[in-house]
Amino acid sequence: MSFTIQNDNDNYMTMKQTWENINDYIPKNKIVYEPFYGDGNSGEYLRELNCLKVIHEDIDFFNNNFDYDIIISNIPFSLKRKIFERLRVINKPFIILGPSSLINAVWFRKLFKEHLQIIIPEKLHFKHIHNKKFNFNWGVYYYCYKMDFDKDLIFI
Repeated sequence: MSFTIQNDNDNYMTMKQTWENINDYIPKNKIVYEPFYGDGNSGEYLRELNCLKVIHEDIDFFNNNFDYDIIISNIPFSLKRKIFERLRVINKPFIILGPSSLINAVWFRKLFKEHLQIIIPEKLHFKHIHNKKFNFNWGVYYYCYKMDFDKDLIFI
């Protein structure tokens, strides 16, 4: 689902390097659903990392019936609570980019007390849909659910 009209702050697109950073943690034998369309490139980047199949269409995340194994996405941060509440209902593995402050939210901790792992990158790069490059030097993490990594906290 594209959120480019509703909130301009949600228009920071995932760059290829953002997914390359965690390439070793992305399961290649799973069907990946990348639900937040943005500029349309994120799904292609995941395909280039040799995922089995990637579903990436400009269709509403809250009203779909795709058959998939894992969700990997850079969500619109302005809708993070609604999205994570939906993810909990879906109850499938995910790797979601989100603000570091998310782990401090009581509602988030209640939703994901179990099976949560976090990958903390040194730096992430995003591109605004209007071609402004933006480097996040502060807390954007990969929140991982039901991924069964060897460690719960991973620094990359």
